[in-house]
Amino acid sequence: MERLRDYIAFDLEFNTVAGVSHIIQLSAVAMQEGHEVAQFDSYVYSSVPLQSFINGLTGITQEKINQAPPIEQVLADFVQFIGERPLIGYNAGKSDLPILVDNGLDLTSSYRHDVYEEAFERRSRDLNGIANLKLQTVADFLGIQGKGHDSLEDARMTALVYEKFLELDDNKDLLQKQENVTNNPFANLDLAAFFDQ
Repeated sequence: MERLRDYIAFDLEFNTVAGVSHIIQLSAVAMQEGHEVAQFDSYVYSSVPLQSFINGLTGITQEKINQAPPIEQVLADFVQFIGERPLIGYNAGKSDLPILVDNGLDLTSSYRHDVYEEAFERRSRDLNGIANLKLQTVADFLGIQGKGHDSLEDARMTALVYEKFLELDDNKDLLQKQENVTNNPFANLDLAAFFDQ
């Protein structure tokens, strides 16, 4: 898996009515060398009434939506926050990115990793025995704390899961190097001293 040192993990919440998804929260965390260095978090105004199901799932209220800035302003601020940094997300290729495109913002060329796809590939080794591959479940399985269905928390969990996968890869590489040395019967011999005799 490619190691990104400086990247943005993002997520959004949306209210789907009559087949149209309306963004109601857009969030991201900026990561450098494995540490969160900045965050972006905004509710988004929508004239479409918030479904009670979405309110119950996310905790977002109609009042928060009514007082939020319009989508155009939020997207402009988000683009400024991202800058030139690559993006990662959790199943964003199938949900979040297309919804952003529908709202006039195409970030597909900046999208570098889908952490869901990485989790899918690792389910039989690093995630052996996991119940499902929902972000909250994967985070819990890896010992990462977070509250699902809040886009800022989801963005943060996405970054931390990605970082955990990198850590697992580093540990495997280190173990492999140690095994290579251990399997070499001459590894601890001072061969130069041996041939000088």
